[in-house]
Amino acid sequence: MSEVAEQRSILVVDDTPANIGFLLETLSQAGYRVRVAPDGESALEQAQYLPPDLVLLDVMMPGMDGFETCRRLRKLPRLEQVPVIFMTAL
Repeated sequence: MSEVAEQRSILVVDDTPANIGFLLETLSQAGYRVRVAPDGESALEQAQYLPPDLVLLDVMMPGMDGFETCRRLRKLPRLEQVPVIFMTAL
């Protein structure tokens, strides 16, 4: 674990508990601070409250999908440059 990794935060946005569990465990063990949002709305709220260094975003979620979540994220001044990695089971 490096000091850089310990200081970085990742927001995981996924509606599948198994995916969340795997990512939470793996990334936490690597020294990242991991926050979890089960849907796009809560992801936007969390990201505005405390901007993450990276967003791992599920494409297919009920309600607001990953693409719309990303579009809205990009419209927020403090979050427009946060890297987003899309995830999908397809």
